[in-house]
Amino acid sequence: MPASILLIDNSPGECELFRQALTQSGYKGRLDITDSGRTAMAYLNDHINNDEPALILLDLKLRGERGVDVLKQLKQDARVADIPVVILTSSDDALDVRSCYQAGANGYVVKPGQFDDLVTLSLHLWKFWLEHNCTRRMATPC
Repeated sequence: MPASILLIDNSPGECELFRQALTQSGYKGRLDITDSGRTAMAYLNDHINNDEPALILLDLKLRGERGVDVLKQLKQDARVADIPVVILTSSDDALDVRSCYQAGANGYVVKPGQFDDLVTLSLHLWKFWLEHNCTRRMATPC
């Protein structure tokens, strides 16, 4: 079974665009979407050690909460702290980049403005994080 991705983003339109981009890039795994840190933690609690995501993509601009706070919560929970978290956001602010890496982000990617570029980006994301990156959660060693 292909590895799954959890996308934490509260914009239904952005989520659908990313789903379409993943499909066009050839991704065959599952994309699950939650719209907040609370729903993401509930999702992870339900999937811990049983079909948990291999990658978490996190938007910084969530309604009512800061994405960096969600990131801190993820990285402080020992059960899921080793799942790679890549920030996928529209912000290219250097302070955001710095604060996310300080909070434990594994990567920081600015969403492109064109759909074709989003397809290319999604291809690079899943190919690297799900096929090339070694984690302790992999079923087989690198």
